[in-house]
Amino acid sequence: MDSDIEFGSVRDMLGRVFGGGIGPIVVLVLLLFLGYNSFQIVGAGERGVVFSTFGGVQAGVRGEGLQLKVPFIQTIIPMDVRINKAETDAAASSKDLQTVESRIALNYHIAPSEAWRIYQEVGTLYRERLIDPSVQEAVKAAAAQFTAEELITRRAEVSEEIKAMLTGRLVPHNIVVDEFNIVDFNFSSVFNQAIEAKQTAEQDALRAERELDRVRIEAEQTIAAAQAEAESQRLQRETLTEELLQFRAIERWDGVLPQVVGGAVPFIDIGAMSGK
Repeated sequence: MDSDIEFGSVRDMLGRVFGGGIGPIVVLVLLLFLGYNSFQIVGAGERGVVFSTFGGVQAGVRGEGLQLKVPFIQTIIPMDVRINKAETDAAASSKDLQTVESRIALNYHIAPSEAWRIYQEVGTLYRERLIDPSVQEAVKAAAAQFTAEELITRRAEVSEEIKAMLTGRLVPHNIVVDEFNIVDFNFSSVFNQAIEAKQTAEQDALRAERELDRVRIEAEQTIAAAQAEAESQRLQRETLTEELLQFRAIERWDGVLPQVVGGAVPFIDIGAMSGK
């Protein structure tokens, strides 16, 4: 009975405050509440997927801005259609059965017009359910086509192969691959040591080859110099006559006869010099 008295007191008080017109106030509050729930904002870079309590996901999407919906029945779920980046760790085996651990960076976006279909088929966790597993499978399939050394030396080709495989896997689910990069390749310590040893051996072989080339060039230069000297001497022997020797002796003589008694006096053909 006390509660009935209190309720009546509150009712009488509200009646006095609103002049007995509490009904219109309730209607007004209800209308404001319905109006508030009849609109929803779709942010920049998003598409709105309409979900109905009775009919599920509706085909088509809502664009950016203020969107009208049926209150308490429809919900507009925002889907990000901007380019996003996903980095994934992937493990695989190369063609020569070397263990390869890689980190993959993928830029992607969902097709704006098909955002509703992605939500219907996958939901909002499309990265965990589609993208990461697809990266894992693509890396494994591509790595199996190359040896561990080729994964390093033909990195650009490997990247294109993985990107093509990812595109083939994700496009049917309305996810577009914008860019793909292999951030890093990691191999076992045994393989790294083998690569280092191979590089050292190649460098030693290159140094030995250069040294051999230097010795060969020096030997060829020595042989060429000896041949040139021999040719010069041959030419001199062929052109050196007795008259030329005597002429050269006269050119070198200073006109003073030797003063050594008993010594031989050089014979000079004065007649030949005077032309007689």
